[in-house]
Order: sequence, then C-alpha cells, then structure tokens
Amino acid sequence: MTDTPFDLFSRISPSRTADEVVRQIELLLLEGVLRDGERLPGERELAKRLDVSRPILRDALKQLESRGLLFSQHGDGTYVADIIGQVFSRPVVDLIARHQRATQDYIEYRRELEGITAELAARRATDYDRQMLTRIMQAMRAAHEGGSFDAELDADVELHNAIGEAAHNIVLLHTLRACYRLLAQGIFFHRHLVFASAMARGHLLAQHEAIYAAIMAGDGNGARQAAQAHMDYIAVAIRDAERSGEWQRIAQLRMQKRGIPPQA
Repeated sequence: MTDTPFDLFSRISPSRTADEVVRQIELLLLEGVLRDGERLPGERELAKRLDVSRPILRDALKQLESRGLLFSQHGDGTYVADIIGQVFSRPVVDLIARHQRATQDYIEYRRELEGITAELAARRATDYDRQMLTRIMQAMRAAHEGGSFDAELDADVELHNAIGEAAHNIVLLHTLRACYRLLAQGIFFHRHLVFASAMARGHLLAQHEAIYAAIMAGDGNGARQAAQAHMDYIAVAIRDAERSGEWQRIAQLRMQKRGIPPQA
C-alpha cells in the first residue's frame, strides 16, 4: 500500500475516444466512487486530467446525460444524477408506508443483507477501507461522548455505507444505498425512535463497535453475527417504541374522556 495520492480521473489511452471517457465515468458511478449530486470538475480541468480534447469530453458527457447518469446546470457545471432512485415504485412505497407489516419485513430483509455485507467487508476490506471505517467510528464516538444526537445519527448511516463499500460488491452497494434512502425518508420508521434514550444510544454504539472490530480483525463470521445482532436489537427497539407511543396515545384519550386537561 502507498500513501501517494492518485487522480480519480486517469488519462485515456492514446486512441482518446469519447467511448473510453464514458466507460471510465461509468465505472466510477458503478463502484459508488461518484455519488448522487456530486459535481464533476469543470470542463477544462476534466479534459486536462483525462488528457482528451474538449470536444471529445463534451461528446462523452452528452452521452452520459442522455442516459440519465449526469445532468448539467447552466453556468454551474455537470453533476451526478440521482442514479440510485427508489427500490420500489412510488405507489408501492406509499403502500409500504401505510402498513406496519412492511416495517417488520424491511428489518428482516436488512438483517440478512447487513449480515452478508459485513461478512464480505471483513474478508475484502482494503487498508483504505479500514482507514475510512476507523475515521467514521472515531467521529461516532466523539458525537456520542459530546451528546450530539444528529452527528451520531449521521455517522451511523455513514458507517453502514462504508461497510457496503468495503464489501466490494456493486449490487449490494447500490441496494443498501437505496434502502438507506427509504430509511432516511422515514418510510419504514423514524430513526429517532431507535435513538430515543441515552441507554439505547449506548447499546447501538457498542453494537457498531462490535461490527467494526470484527471487520478490522478479518472475522467474517463474527462480522455477520454482530451485524445481525444489531438488526435484531433495532427490531425490538422499534416494537417497544411503537408500543410505548400507542400506550401514551390511549392514556391521553382516557384523560380527555374524563375531562382532565394534560399538563404541559
């Protein structure tokens, strides 16, 4: 391993065709190196880094735009399009949001997916992957110790994304990102429910530490078990939070029925 930085966009072969530029950017998108909404370098800089003429670069970018992989904003540059999209169509997502059983099935699905991903990450993670995981865990610990709820929540999602990247399976990578998008939108449940108490956040940190330690040790079976135990805990936490919320609602209705105003 070398610490020498390398260019994201490498020089194109002497033939210098638009198809080769397209192929290189396609791979960066497929491998998840370029993410949704990310801005590409300016045309002059990118042409220089790829060592191609600007007309060839424009042709390549035009092809990628026509396929919905990139989009341009006049006067602002070229960006990566929303290539992850949704796992399901909008009507199916709306149905899922209306029925509790979908949440249980989602957790069951994520349990198996996260287990496989963590196992592959433990076996395939490079030194660079491990460095990234370590930085995210350090940020998560700092957020937890500092009581920064939102930062800890962000680090949670970023850690799972990084584990997906370390698994080096592009189908898993994009499937997981799409799942996390639905989760971030509150389709299945609100993540704040799981982080509702300091005790719960402590348990979640310990679970993330266990997944991280197993991956760093190259323990595939341990990583799978730790990831699945994490999802099992989330399933229980969601059920408890929902039941507690329902009990609160019923108790409030009883008070109202008796004409007792709730205290602020």
